Amino acid sequence: MAHEYSKHEYDVVVIGAGGAGLRAAIESARQGAKTAMITKSLLGKAHTVMAEGGCAAALQNADPRDGWKVHFHDTMKGSKWLANWRMAEIHAKEAPDRVRELEQWGAVFDRTPKNLINQRNFGGHTFPRLAHVGDATGLEIIRTLQERGIHEGIDIFMEHTVRHLLKEGDRVTGCVAYDRVSGDLHAFSAKSVVLATGGITRCWSVCSGSWEYTGDGHALALWAGAELRDMEFVQFHPTGMVWPPSVRGILVTEGVRGEGGRLTNSEGHRFMFDYVPEMFRGDHAETIEESDQWVEEVVSGKLATVRRPPELLTRDVVAKAINSEVKAGRGSPHGGAFLDISHRGEEAILKKLPSMHHQFKELAGVDISKEPMEVGPTAHYVMGGVRVDAETQETTIAGLYACGEVASGLHGANRLGGNSLSDLIVFGKRAGEHAAKRASDLAQPGFDEKQIEQACYDILAPLNRGDGENPGVIYDEMREMMQQKVGIIRTKSELKEALEELDSFKQRAMATSSGTSKKYNSGWHQALDLLNMADISKVAALAAITREESRGGHTRDDFPTPEDDYWGKHLNIIWMEGGEIKVRQEKVEALRSDLEEALNEVKMMIQERAAELGGGK
Repeated sequence: MAHEYSKHEYDVVVIGAGGAGLRAAIESARQGAKTAMITKSLLGKAHTVMAEGGCAAALQNADPRDGWKVHFHDTMKGSKWLANWRMAEIHAKEAPDRVRELEQWGAVFDRTPKNLINQRNFGGHTFPRLAHVGDATGLEIIRTLQERGIHEGIDIFMEHTVRHLLKEGDRVTGCVAYDRVSGDLHAFSAKSVVLATGGITRCWSVCSGSWEYTGDGHALALWAGAELRDMEFVQFHPTGMVWPPSVRGILVTEGVRGEGGRLTNSEGHRFMFDYVPEMFRGDHAETIEESDQWVEEVVSGKLATVRRPPELLTRDVVAKAINSEVKAGRGSPHGGAFLDISHRGEEAILKKLPSMHHQFKELAGVDISKEPMEVGPTAHYVMGGVRVDAETQETTIAGLYACGEVASGLHGANRLGGNSLSDLIVFGKRAGEHAAKRASDLAQPGFDEKQIEQACYDILAPLNRGDGENPGVIYDEMREMMQQKVGIIRTKSELKEALEELDSFKQRAMATSSGTSKKYNSGWHQALDLLNMADISKVAALAAITREESRGGHTRDDFPTPEDDYWGKHLNIIWMEGGEIKVRQEKVEALRSDLEEALNEVKMMIQERAAELGGGK
């Protein structure tokens, strides 16, 4: 019996309505393409809102020494030299214009006394570089983009989940989705499809992401034959809430540390001074002084002018430090560390961190202007994702584009805070622009009834099984397993166990039963999400066991010495063939000579400044 479904025809379909999806849809529509945006949740409920601290761009408002070359240097260094350097170059050069564009569209950024966009310090950035709106920057960007998008004539399908990409030969020609409220089925014909579905962090039991973050776009790309890269690199943000249990994992913005927040253990010791990496110590260990409350970076044996509190070292360093303190028995009462900003005073906190003040008061009964917060690492962001062309954001499958967190390349092994928001607007624009340009030269694809029928059958399968396991049980068990065996610290033996268990979870996921109703059936939605999560969890575990080193967001306890200070040897490329997930390793492409010169120029600038200050003292 044939399934009933509605048909829709568009030039460009954007899947996802966060910052990247909105920016892609706006640009596509501005290019004259008939554009639709499909979002799993409600418009405005995007994880972009959780990017509270700021948007990184070398505007030079806070320090005239900043510029695209310094931002490029910081991104490459932060990525542990695994970033796609073409994307890092484009990002550093174009981010300022994209931020100014948001301002022209009505974004209300915090101002300097000279009425310029204000910029704050953040971990891994040489100069204050994050344009911000208190601690609600992502929210303001979403508001601005939605306001702009309303006037571009974009059709929006809210509470619809895409489960299948349609193909004709080796090119993508549309997708199949279902309405999460009514259960109705929809087929979309599209000349170009843009994935902007965000991340995968619901695969872990302690995460900052909400229910939507189940790796939909990663799985759609994998199933369609596209390549993924860097999937072992998952960023555990150092500071998520740890108490009460109902809010465990909710993000505590890096802006708290950017504004002077201090991390202490149960003994009251400011422990981050004990975890400063050797690359910051150099031959000048005496420069790391708790009394001065800053760390001076060492470049080629010379002290740099970069002074930052140790709490603003890169996220991987801070997360692992908190993890180590807890394991050593020096954690806070609920298994984290203390983060204290109260010394800044209530007035400054309410001005700079109003959302954090409200969040802790309402959810934990803690007044952060008077007492410390309890925080701990939370799965926050995946650096890996769908492999894309740096210029166009097209994937390895024709007609399929990706941008934002679902795409890979810019962040390498570790993402700097603030680079996610500028990533969204820089590459969201590029994805929408090139998707629309491609569509302008193509005829409207037809509807392949056989493919659509199979997709509809797969979507409805959990409803048609008379008996089967409750998907919620598998969901909880699989996420806890990932937390324990593919978490912040990894070993070969545990990763091997995880891969075996994930095969079992996948079999169980394919045999779930969720009742028969198509309306408001959360069990049905979860049964489908499990299929993504099982495959993408396996991708992450397979990439992790293949990379036999510790680098950035990937820490192997059996390879304890971090490989930070040289060019990455290889990338892990993952794809699916005949239903089997496979991995291969590729050498990192050598840096273009002029960009090598740019890096050296930045290093020289830092060294010269250090010499002027007599070695930083």
